[in-house]
Amino acid sequence: MHLSLLDPDNPAFPDPNTALAEPDGLLAVGGNLEPNTLFNAYRQGIFPWYQDDDPILWWSPATRCLIEPETLHISSRLRRLLRQKPYQIKTDSDFNRVVKACAEPRGDGGTWITEEMIDAYTVLHEQGRAHCVEVWDGSDLVGGIYGVHVGGIFCGESMFSRVDNGSKIAIAHLCQWMIAEGLEFLDCQLVNPHLMTLGAITMPRADFLARLHSIRDRQHRWSLTDSYAWQWR
Repeated sequence: MHLSLLDPDNPAFPDPNTALAEPDGLLAVGGNLEPNTLFNAYRQGIFPWYQDDDPILWWSPATRCLIEPETLHISSRLRRLLRQKPYQIKTDSDFNRVVKACAEPRGDGGTWITEEMIDAYTVLHEQGRAHCVEVWDGSDLVGGIYGVHVGGIFCGESMFSRVDNGSKIAIAHLCQWMIAEGLEFLDCQLVNPHLMTLGAITMPRADFLARLHSIRDRQHRWSLTDSYAWQWR
């Protein structure tokens, strides 16, 4: 296994199975964040993740974190909140604002969502390939998630909350739409304890790639609209 250096004008991704074991999943360096490059990466199970001072780094970890929409864990407290409908749920009404909210520094004071990243995903959104689910309290954006839609999978990039359960409300609505439309996985990329409390599962890279290749060419239009009104039992 070796680290590939991508051509900045015509990047060609190597087989994701050749990613390094340490650091886990690092596959390639360089290339660009043009829309076709980004979308092609997601179609191969690869995603960018780097800091401002780094070159573009591309990853495909040995273990993938996924949520199957049907098995999303909704706590009794969150279910009560969903029934009460205290917030308005929208989609794609202000994609750039959602991404910028996700980019705000967290507890460690840093962020991997650089200005270059924001611009790249905004262009992908304008092409109808990247989308978001938003949670609004009047004119205040209080939660959301954004990512890239590839056939039968939604590749989640980041989420945020400004109120308790803000991001969980967004994920719950996203997963309900995925169930209705027949999408199989919400790709969460890297394992973390918070995602595991939501019912996330892990899958070896080879198995994930096989599943991805079988569903990435499905035709699922992004039909989640503000008019979706789920009945939360």
